[in-house]
Amino acid sequence: MENAEVWIDKGIDFIMVFGPKIIGAILIYIIGSWIIKKLIGVANKGMTKQQYDESLKKFLLNLAKWALTIFLIITVISTLGVETTSFAAVIAAAGLAIGLALQGSLSNFAGGVLLIIFKPYKIGDLIEAQGVLGNVKEIEIFTTKLITPENKLAIVPNGAMANGNIVNYTAEGKIRVDTTVGVAYDSDLQKTKEVLLAMLVSNPKVLKDPAPSVNVSELADSSVNLAVRPFCKPEDFWDVYFATIEGTKKALDTAGIEIPYPHEVQINK
Repeated sequence: MENAEVWIDKGIDFIMVFGPKIIGAILIYIIGSWIIKKLIGVANKGMTKQQYDESLKKFLLNLAKWALTIFLIITVISTLGVETTSFAAVIAAAGLAIGLALQGSLSNFAGGVLLIIFKPYKIGDLIEAQGVLGNVKEIEIFTTKLITPENKLAIVPNGAMANGNIVNYTAEGKIRVDTTVGVAYDSDLQKTKEVLLAMLVSNPKVLKDPAPSVNVSELADSSVNLAVRPFCKPEDFWDVYFATIEGTKKALDTAGIEIPYPHEVQINK
């Protein structure tokens, strides 16, 4: 009986000392969780209204939720009377270690945030970056996925994308197709230009504004080279490119204009 009374007395003392703290910690956790939920909801509505990118919005909301939750847990532990100074130091040290271990990934993450905010390209754009040419398939928080002309999937880290040169062929809504053809020196240049311009204009995918152009670009060893330059929409680039090369050959053959090619002369003694 005496032992039972001792344990009962200790239990009562424990409840008297820690009971209010435990109840207070539970109330703080419940109220804090409710406040965090409300804050995240308000932030979500604000980002949606401002038309934040979906992947960036999701990441920022999760980051804010975890940060607030950790702060809430530290507050609850402190309410129970536990010393949180060493606990915070452990979290800081762990954060530093993780940051050093994931330095490359953090660089890619920062690059992804910059790309999503400043939007140097968007999904569907034809771009060239880090030695890769292709259409943007997906912009993720760590990488950008491109579909190359050979229908290959290229995955480029966002850190490199954000810190390197990016050529966006789609941004202006039109792109110039550059091809070169050589004709014989005795060809009528004015007639040649007219024939090639007529061929370009007949292609419905070639834009009228800016108008296509044909100009002498070089007086080479065995030919007069002309720069044949139509404009088109970015999505029509390859169609116009190949059509221009094939159409140039057919148009010059029909007009009787010679396209010179290397000749080999053999002299027998």
